[in-house]
Amino acid sequence: MVLRRKAQPASLSEGAEEIGETTAIETDPIAELKKDDDGPVTPSSPSEKGIEEKTSHELEIDEAQAGLRELDGSEGVTKISDQVIRDGADVSRIAVSTRDDGDPALTFRSVVLGSVLAAFSSVVTVFYLFKPVQISISTVFLQLVAYVLGVGWAKLTPSAERFERVSPRLGAVARFFNLGQPFGLKEHVVATLIGSCANNSLAGVEVAIVQRLFYPQSSLDTTTVLFGLFSISIIGFVIAGVLRPLIVYPAEMVYWTQLPQISLMQSLHYDVAKNKKRLTRFGQVLLGSTIYELFPAYLFPTLNGISIPCFPSARYSSAARDVATNIFGGANSNEGLGLLNFSLDWQYITSSALSLPLKQQANSWIGLALMWLIMPLLYYRNAFGSRAAQLPMLGTSLYAEDGSKYNLTAVFGHSLTINNTALAEQGLPVLTSSTLWGYISANLAVAALISHVLLFYGADMWKALKQARAGTQPDPHYQAMKKYKEVPMWWYGIAFVLAFFAGLISVLHGQTMPWWAYLVSLLLGAVIAPLSCVLYGLFGNGRRRRSLDPLDSDSIGTNTLSKMVGGVLVPGRPLAGLWFASFSHQVILLAVNLASGLKFGQYTKIPWRTLFASQAYGTLLGLLVNYLIAVQVAVSKREVLLNDEDSNVWSVAMFSNLNSQAVTWAIADRVYSYSRGAGYWLVPFALLIGFIIPFIHFIVQRRWKSLEKYQVNAPIILQYMGGYNYFGAFSYLTSTVAIGAAAQLWLRRRHPKLFNKYMYIVGSALDGGSQITLFILSFAVYGAAGPARPFPTWWGNPNGNVDHCNPPE
Repeated sequence: MVLRRKAQPASLSEGAEEIGETTAIETDPIAELKKDDDGPVTPSSPSEKGIEEKTSHELEIDEAQAGLRELDGSEGVTKISDQVIRDGADVSRIAVSTRDDGDPALTFRSVVLGSVLAAFSSVVTVFYLFKPVQISISTVFLQLVAYVLGVGWAKLTPSAERFERVSPRLGAVARFFNLGQPFGLKEHVVATLIGSCANNSLAGVEVAIVQRLFYPQSSLDTTTVLFGLFSISIIGFVIAGVLRPLIVYPAEMVYWTQLPQISLMQSLHYDVAKNKKRLTRFGQVLLGSTIYELFPAYLFPTLNGISIPCFPSARYSSAARDVATNIFGGANSNEGLGLLNFSLDWQYITSSALSLPLKQQANSWIGLALMWLIMPLLYYRNAFGSRAAQLPMLGTSLYAEDGSKYNLTAVFGHSLTINNTALAEQGLPVLTSSTLWGYISANLAVAALISHVLLFYGADMWKALKQARAGTQPDPHYQAMKKYKEVPMWWYGIAFVLAFFAGLISVLHGQTMPWWAYLVSLLLGAVIAPLSCVLYGLFGNGRRRRSLDPLDSDSIGTNTLSKMVGGVLVPGRPLAGLWFASFSHQVILLAVNLASGLKFGQYTKIPWRTLFASQAYGTLLGLLVNYLIAVQVAVSKREVLLNDEDSNVWSVAMFSNLNSQAVTWAIADRVYSYSRGAGYWLVPFALLIGFIIPFIHFIVQRRWKSLEKYQVNAPIILQYMGGYNYFGAFSYLTSTVAIGAAAQLWLRRRHPKLFNKYMYIVGSALDGGSQITLFILSFAVYGAAGPARPFPTWWGNPNGNVDHCNPPE
């Protein structure tokens, strides 16, 4: 079974019929956007009725087992690599091998390497939260480091056989330490999973540091904070595990953005001789990407924003330059919307543009088109009064009614509650039209997520649960995993009880948030998390705001909703709002991340109990390291961090921004009230509108059956309409559209063998090369390890905006 649109009658048998095609040139282009069940439906398909008559659970299982046999063994995925990948069933049959060599997964070596990677990722990430430049360690970077260390361990240590000649017992000890033993795929996966789970508690750590720095009178003891962090980290983990029959087992639950990593894993460990050409290409692209990234990231930043309309902007009038910058600029943060502005910097584009399916990308393109239309209209038509207040079109700062920066300190200072007298004197803050539209779009999307998933996928969600209980889930990877023991539900039950009461103790002892608000925060997260996982698994929807960030994989952004609800339930209390949002949003975010990890394990045949242990261990180890490092820096560098003078070494900007957001949402009940006017009330009202939109879509689709072939997804469109894109750099957006269209509309359909063989592994190489260079540059020239060393100014690295929009006179 795979999740599909409710109104579409289809079956796994259709996928078997369609998979016989060798190209997609003969099919209608619209076929790629049709609703699929277990296979694509195209105009050339046999009649649905005839196929339906042949379908049964037995045929589905037989076909899944046949697919398992077809992909198993030394040939890997090469047998049918010339077939077109359209859906999750195709991914299971074509892109990912079901091969399972039975090699050990949870070994001394995999745990040690995973621990080293987790500690490294935690220390670097947390340490540089206090720096002017933040660093995030991507999963593909950890994957490459793990491979180098693992192969080195195997090649550079004496073999166990040598010890066995001396003593069988000594040989057994050598085997336990994996001396001279081959570094297998499963060890590689486990080490990477442990390392990638290390920052699952990061959001809670950030809140704890904000509390320690800006509200010292309320700082919590270490035990209370660790209880809270444990709760934040584990509850999302429990949801992902309990719901794995729904969000992991089915073939359509692909989690598309991890396909490049899986392709790399299997190429490195399966049939290395046969994959020599692929690995050679990977090495060439990795080296080329590492060298090339030096240019857009440091030597030639204009490559991050090639905007033809902006190049001659020096000859424009002042007003025309401003308009051109607002529309066509975008290489610098909050510069412009990036329309027709092309970025050649892979750190922003990422392999998502190659791996995300057409059904996701097409909906995101619609959302971006609406964003490019609506945001300028809102600004130039003076929506929300932002232009009249002389605010910029883009920007997340808070402003006073006269356009000056809003004085948050006067309203809150370092108090835990609002100063109503000071608020009356200062007045309510004013926001830019782009920020308000971003909040509106985010609320539209998260409300639409709930109704859309239930309307269009509800019946199939129920079917997936029944199939999992009966053991009849037809996905070949699930069938291959049935030989491994499942994780008992009582394991997750114990984890939930421990996490729930740890969080409750933390809240009661911390006295920043009432106990009932804690319950509401968990309930809000628990309701949305399964739906978010379903959409993420089906469409692979993901934010690309923070490039190559392993933690940035939320399906539909729910942080705005969490902060708004927290601000309304506990008004005037910034810290309470922060903890509320941390509990609520992290439940959703970590459920998505950890479900993605479980699917990674299913694809690579890691035993279920090993997955449980690896993810839990990596999360808890990272929690401890994150907090200890963060507290050490916050205590030892407190005076420097809170000094208003600029520093090239230490910075509190990230935590200050988080505190500002908390203060803003603490007065949400006044800022976004209907009585205020100016349209601010649309931010909360968008929840109702967003919830209704999928019902309209559903009714229209039922009335005009011909529309069923289009996989329109309201939450994705609404999110990309502004919820993902209301601040930061925009120049990469046009590039992702162009690259995604070339990969999905042309290469995948007209050259499927080339696409299947190289696309995912090339995407992984491009990501890895970019991450390596950025990591080096962060220490060498960006200021992470001392004073920043900017490259000399020239045409490719101009003063002002690097895309030459609105150049200084």
